[in-house]
Amino acid sequence: MKDNSLISTVIVDDEEAAVDNLCFELRRHEGIRVEGIAGKGSAGIRLIEKKRPDLVFLDVELPDMMGMDVANHLHNTVNWGMQIVFYTAYDKYLIDALRNFAFDFLLKPIDPKELDVVIQRVRLNFDTDQGALQPPLPVGSPVVTEKSFMVVTPTGDLRILRISEIGYFRYLSARKIWEAVLTNGIFIPLRRNTSAENLCAYDASFVQVHQSFIINLNYLVMVQGTRCIMYPPFDGVEEVQVSKKFRKEMMEKFYQL
Repeated sequence: MKDNSLISTVIVDDEEAAVDNLCFELRRHEGIRVEGIAGKGSAGIRLIEKKRPDLVFLDVELPDMMGMDVANHLHNTVNWGMQIVFYTAYDKYLIDALRNFAFDFLLKPIDPKELDVVIQRVRLNFDTDQGALQPPLPVGSPVVTEKSFMVVTPTGDLRILRISEIGYFRYLSARKIWEAVLTNGIFIPLRRNTSAENLCAYDASFVQVHQSFIINLNYLVMVQGTRCIMYPPFDGVEEVQVSKKFRKEMMEKFYQL
């Protein structure tokens, strides 16, 4: 059983006023020690892997990546007891979705009473030797095992998407943005600084096949000439083409599935 008299903590947030407020409130809790603060997701990952904290307060939107991307990375690398608390100014509609990816959440600005509840739950969780990075699920909830990630639209809205929801991404040269093409027929535009590298990094099944197309290999049936033949609901799509530049790498990954 973990000695819960001391909980080492890392904060990943680029908003200085919010960090100062959180640190001030944490001082009220005996045994909470802030080991470090990072203002970017990449720096936060390095700090967490170095400090191996018990608890991480993680902002949803960081300058270089989304907080969920940081959480997904940590799920694959952390091998010690650690809990993530998402820490955000976004409305509750988003927070409900984030429950599947973190131990708990807090809204900015920090409500001291809500922080008290979170810290109490963290102590109880460690005291009962529950596993790291696993959120408590309500009774009767389905077990969610599919990987999800978060994207930002050009208007700043956040969307959480599952890998299986996306057939492909296409680049709109007139607007200079990528958009996600979903199984339900919806097209979701992504913010302008989203790159092909960012999209392919979300999951190994996302592979660039053309300067303007990234496909989900799980929906690929075959390549006919230069056209990607896809499973329903994308079987009628004719626009997705494979260019010579990307064909070899795409086919290698396709045969590895």
